[in-house]
Amino acid sequence: MAEVMLAVMPFAGHVAPMRAVARAFAAAGHRVRVYTGSVHADAFRADGAEPVLWERAPDFDENDLPATFPRLRGRKGPRQMMVNVEDLFVRTGSAQCADLTAAFDARPWDVLVADGLSLGAHLAAERTGTPRVTVSVVPLATPSPGAPPPGLGLQPATSVLGRLRDRALWAALSAVSRPIQRAYHEQRAIAGLPPTALTFQEALYSRDLVCASGVEQLEYPRPQWPGRIVWVGELTDHAGSGIQEPAWWPESLADPRPVAHVTQGTQNVDPADLIRPTFAALGRQRVQLAVATGVRGNSELPFPAPPNARVADLLPYDRLLPRIDVMVTNGGWGGVLAALHHGVPLVIAGGDLDKPEVAARVVLRAWRRVSGSPAYRTAAQRIGEALRQHDGPREVVEHTEALLAEGIER
Repeated sequence: MAEVMLAVMPFAGHVAPMRAVARAFAAAGHRVRVYTGSVHADAFRADGAEPVLWERAPDFDENDLPATFPRLRGRKGPRQMMVNVEDLFVRTGSAQCADLTAAFDARPWDVLVADGLSLGAHLAAERTGTPRVTVSVVPLATPSPGAPPPGLGLQPATSVLGRLRDRALWAALSAVSRPIQRAYHEQRAIAGLPPTALTFQEALYSRDLVCASGVEQLEYPRPQWPGRIVWVGELTDHAGSGIQEPAWWPESLADPRPVAHVTQGTQNVDPADLIRPTFAALGRQRVQLAVATGVRGNSELPFPAPPNARVADLLPYDRLLPRIDVMVTNGGWGGVLAALHHGVPLVIAGGDLDKPEVAARVVLRAWRRVSGSPAYRTAAQRIGEALRQHDGPREVVEHTEALLAEGIER
């Protein structure tokens, strides 16, 4: 039995996959603690883990980030992203580290298994000299040789011009991200750690082991991956979501029209970004719309829904996804993998869609194309087959156990 500390950023989209990992560690007989926000404490406790709460680090409400991080107020798009990374993910790092090292002093852990966006875990692992496993619950964004900067949606270059493009983009990223890099090095100093040549992006990924959700078929081909990376498929145990079916569920399932699921995700949940444009695009089409607002306890929208739409706060994916024809999504990684697991084609309108008229036309064109061509479902089913070969939570446990065994042998 090992002492395992999980560090989980307190966002619903991060907590759900890491709960499956916590359950898998507990089922394997390990003693599990979870460092996360107070709103998720009872859920992890029900999974057989002992919660350790954000105390020195600000215990924020993910549905009202500006209340804790006021510089986010009124920002969207790239401006929001840069401030979000600096204020929430970087400048809380030393406080997260303080919480974690206090927990280590009280009862040392054997391994720190961390959400890939937990800077505090990186700092705490270095402070305590313990092995760290990164669990990437979002697409891998680790910088790697021969690849463009992550986050731009660009494939690795195959020509001289492409490589020149990538060098220019890396230079631009370095200039734009200086405040983030400066904040990272400040947080290291506050945590009592020496200077490092690592960038913030590199620091988020353990050199010991990275367990990446998804499958390699979904990744860009790269000349070389840094560090030790294994793909573990979908991070869910498929034991059922526990989410209740809404009252309109039986009526909708009896309707013979095809079903499109529309999800705003659980971050940037302004329904004007994606739900309103989808209503404009598909409200008069021969299709049912099963809509999730992404905010637990709130199934209300600030605008009317068309007659073919049904709205809930959250929907039980284990029962919904086998019944739908297409998912319209903001591109949240957990939802994308869940859809592909069931072979469901996707219409992805990522980012902040602040141009509803344009978005409506894009969604309509994409819906017609995806729903009318079997090639999209065939491709989704091929990825789904690869995902179904994995048991993600169990594989995280097994890879972690192997890492610990290697340390004992050395």
